[in-house]
Amino acid sequence: MKKALEVTKALGGENYVFWGGREGYETLLNTNLKREQDHLARFLHLAVAYAKEIGFKGQFLIEPKPKEPTKHQYDFDVASGIAFLRTYGLEKHFKFNIETNHATLAGHTFSHEIEVAAAQGMLGSIDANAGDLLLGWDTDQFNTDVRELTLAMISILKAGGLGTGGFNFDAKLRRPSIDPEDLFHAHIGGMDAYALAFKLARRILADGKLDQFVADRYASYDTGYGRDIEKGRVGFKELNKLVLTKLGEPKPKSGKQEYLENLVMQYLHD
Repeated sequence: MKKALEVTKALGGENYVFWGGREGYETLLNTNLKREQDHLARFLHLAVAYAKEIGFKGQFLIEPKPKEPTKHQYDFDVASGIAFLRTYGLEKHFKFNIETNHATLAGHTFSHEIEVAAAQGMLGSIDANAGDLLLGWDTDQFNTDVRELTLAMISILKAGGLGTGGFNFDAKLRRPSIDPEDLFHAHIGGMDAYALAFKLARRILADGKLDQFVADRYASYDTGYGRDIEKGRVGFKELNKLVLTKLGEPKPKSGKQEYLENLVMQYLHD
């Protein structure tokens, strides 16, 4: 770790990713979970201290992964990673490198993990790959799912981008793909898919239909009782009175998920 940080600084690196794929355990019968988490945090604090000592100013990144090779990993997903970093006072030093395949292994979508990180100002970089949803392990395939990538690009653009981070092809060919030209097909296909998704995401955001729908859905929180609730100006007593008197009780409004999914598909097929 010491040497790797020194080399990264010497090469002008702007990021350093901590892949936590082996920070976990198989059984509690031989594991002191609290002590292991304490040790992991101490290790990360040592890295922060040494980076400061040698003048490395790059961004530290955590790459969450829920399982494989260990059964229970301490950085299961972005949310658990945020909790870990805040518990040990590391949140100012780390952001997240999000891998598509790891997100799906954790039972999340790629865009969900991006949104969770972005909501806390901790989105840093992307491992650009995909997994096979029928397989429960890290297959690291090149991603050509334009719909998935478009939704992810929307979240990335709304977050203001990746800062010093970027898109890394942590991906490999399938075993039967043995010709040299397969490498070119894989990388070109992956880059084209991300490029197309970027263009589509920009168009969707420029049109503003999705954003407007979300704004309208939450509009009741912009004024009146809704705003008072968000600002902490009312408590249970006031809300109880509101419900009993039917004063300003909100009317249910359709989430229109099917319409919105169809709207996204229209952009993809135009």
